[in-house]
Amino acid sequence: MRSIKNFCFEYTTLSIQKRLLSLILIIAFVFFLISTRLFYLQAINDDKLQLKAIDQWVRTLPLTAKRGEIRDNCGNILAYSNTSYNLYVRAKEVDRPVELAEYLSKKLSLNFDNVYEKVKNIYSSEVLIKLQIDDKFALEILNAGYKGVYLTENIKRNYPYNELLSQVIGFLTSDSIGQTGIESYYNNILCGTNGKCLTQSDVRGITLDDSLDYYVEAIDGLNLKLCVDINIQRIVENVITHLVSDHHPKGVSAIVMDPMTSKIISLAIYPSVDLNNIDRSDAKSLMSKIKNTTVTDVYEPGSTFKILTLTAALSEGLTTLDEKFYCPGYRVVDGERIKCWKTIGHGSQTLVECVQNSCNCCFMDLALRLGKEKLYKYLKAFGIGSATQVDISGESSGIILDINRVQNCDLARIGFGQTIAVTQLQLLNSFCSVINGGYLHQPSIVDSYVDKNENTVYKNTNLILNKTTNEDISSHIRFLLEKSLSKTGDMTFVENYKIGGKTGTAQKYGSDGKIATGKYISSFFGFLNCDNKPSYALLLCVDEPSSGMYYGSVVAKPYAKEIFQEIIKYKNIKQDAENIQIENIVVPQLAGMSLSKAIIALNEIGVDFEIDGEGEIVVSQFPSANTSMQKSSSMIIKTN
Repeated sequence: MRSIKNFCFEYTTLSIQKRLLSLILIIAFVFFLISTRLFYLQAINDDKLQLKAIDQWVRTLPLTAKRGEIRDNCGNILAYSNTSYNLYVRAKEVDRPVELAEYLSKKLSLNFDNVYEKVKNIYSSEVLIKLQIDDKFALEILNAGYKGVYLTENIKRNYPYNELLSQVIGFLTSDSIGQTGIESYYNNILCGTNGKCLTQSDVRGITLDDSLDYYVEAIDGLNLKLCVDINIQRIVENVITHLVSDHHPKGVSAIVMDPMTSKIISLAIYPSVDLNNIDRSDAKSLMSKIKNTTVTDVYEPGSTFKILTLTAALSEGLTTLDEKFYCPGYRVVDGERIKCWKTIGHGSQTLVECVQNSCNCCFMDLALRLGKEKLYKYLKAFGIGSATQVDISGESSGIILDINRVQNCDLARIGFGQTIAVTQLQLLNSFCSVINGGYLHQPSIVDSYVDKNENTVYKNTNLILNKTTNEDISSHIRFLLEKSLSKTGDMTFVENYKIGGKTGTAQKYGSDGKIATGKYISSFFGFLNCDNKPSYALLLCVDEPSSGMYYGSVVAKPYAKEIFQEIIKYKNIKQDAENIQIENIVVPQLAGMSLSKAIIALNEIGVDFEIDGEGEIVVSQFPSANTSMQKSSSMIIKTN
């Protein structure tokens, strides 16, 4: 038998071996875990770790891409960018924080306390002090020799024409992102791709001496070429200035469009904004002024809408140019009395005369003949009730009654432009389809994109959205609108030129849905018709004129004439005829006369007129007695 002593020795030896084996296994397992972790970090996750390492020892400053230019269709620059600088401070490198804060706050007109807080903020790698410093200040700051101060290139946007075309072009945010207008809609095209400047630093964020700088080059944005002609834009805005001075309206807007393509040649809105001096202190006021109301706001168009009713009726063969209509001053529809604007009536008249007289009764008859199914079919074809798909943000589709709810009285009112709401661009685009042979195009403000080498990257194709009528009907409409505008003789709106057009006067509605007393939108649609090819279609709208006059024939038509005259002069457009002279007359005294005698007197001298009121005695007139006026102009006679 083994002795107890030997047994104890053997047991102790075995226990130590087991412990040693366990320790070896534990150490081996730990080494296995470490090796596995190292393999994961070095072989599998090495890319992410390298990026983290780079982020720790590399400091990044942005390099802003050059924003593309905006030009008109003649190549004039409407918006461009020049180099400016952004100022950053790395607080860990600053050795004189108080002195630096004093210098920067004084030099850049900044608050000292705010600058000082940034200069001593050692918890951030870089702190932005100010954006878009010009060359002069940037060079002075750099030469001042302060440590921890860095400059990066940025862009500053400039608008050579200041307020001109402001609602179309729009402006940028303080960090150079498009906020409104084309600057916003085409931001991704204009902005390009930013680059970077990388510098090496130690663990404290201090730039290493003799370290390398790495650059990721910025890619410049593309340039935009607009359909707009800035010279015509200037003509339109100058005329609007005259209009505002004479009639003191709440707002004015005008669109000039190529009716053959729906390219927007000019778009002007009053009031406007100086794009080089944006006042951001009152955001609500700024956004109301910069809003493009020609596409965002809707209004009841009034008599200009009769063009669409007329086109639909002629296209369906429901009337002819020599058909007679009788106007007693009203129609009774569904038991409701709906008045003509001339409450004493126009009497018996042909369709041509109905268009010249803008007789509501005639257009009620045409709408009722069409019926709601056919009329709505044409409204859809004209794009009424749908967005035009123009390249402008915030477009409204207009307001049109559900066809299932339309009664005959609604249908009659739609016929002369009530009980329906449109945007100005939508209405003008539909008119262009009527006069161009029946082609409804997608309107456009931008013609093409070009790169810095002037290579065209994209070209607008002027997409056709619909067919609205045919060339024969279009020719009839052009003829009728020429007759409507030149009542005293052919080519007398602008002497020796064929111009067609239609005035409109629409009442506005208040927030309660009821007609607002004394508030109107006066409008005019017209086009130049050279060699039976329409060009330069114009829609001019005047919101709430406050001069006492509100008819489109007085508030809008004379200024539209001025726009056409200036465009003709600028484009050197040849005459359609020669030696047509518009006679000047002396305005007779009408106040105190009976309405019937006043009408006889005006008919004898061949002057166009409109009646304001339903009384039998003339109480006032515009222009006043014994003043001179052209026979092609319109008079307003007010009754009691």
